[in-house]
Amino acid sequence: MRLILASASPRRRELLARIGVAPDAVIPADIDETPLKGELPRPYARRLAAEKCAAIAAQEPDALVLAADTVVAMGRRILGKPDDAGEAAEFLLALSGRRHRVTTAVCARLGNRAAERAVETHVSMKRLSDEELSAYLRSGEWRGKAGGYAIQGIAAAFIPSITGSYTNVVGLPLTETAGLLAGLGYRVPYEVAG
Repeated sequence: MRLILASASPRRRELLARIGVAPDAVIPADIDETPLKGELPRPYARRLAAEKCAAIAAQEPDALVLAADTVVAMGRRILGKPDDAGEAAEFLLALSGRRHRVTTAVCARLGNRAAERAVETHVSMKRLSDEELSAYLRSGEWRGKAGGYAIQGIAAAFIPSITGSYTNVVGLPLTETAGLLAGLGYRVPYEVAG
């Protein structure tokens, strides 16, 4: 069975590799990711994952398509990927010393069969000092990351606790993803090549 990952995220490919899954192709879906007026974080993530999955499935009708979208939220506010260091600083200051939610919606589609899951993890971020914030912004690690941080990188030093799936915060909840793939007939090897 041919597997297509509808995401350009290297983190998602790395996570899949941990369970022995190597997509046959990576085809990022080109969709409008603008939140709808009043759209809440969880429905937003679910909608984007489903739209990404459908867009690629229309191009590749015989393949199993896997798509995901990760959203960082504080209450009803969606903190997307910052456009610049100023917006990254704004996001990080909002998260500093507070608890927030990370939701990843995952969609898998094979022909007319589709399955999806949305996983939520609660993340606590310590209060960031001016020095920590400045150093993190200089690192550039915030680029392309929902909420302006990457828990698998330098920002791990800023996260004293999480409740829920760690791989969800990285960008792909592996337990649920493996279940979706298996449910559509894909054999997850749970072996790392090497």
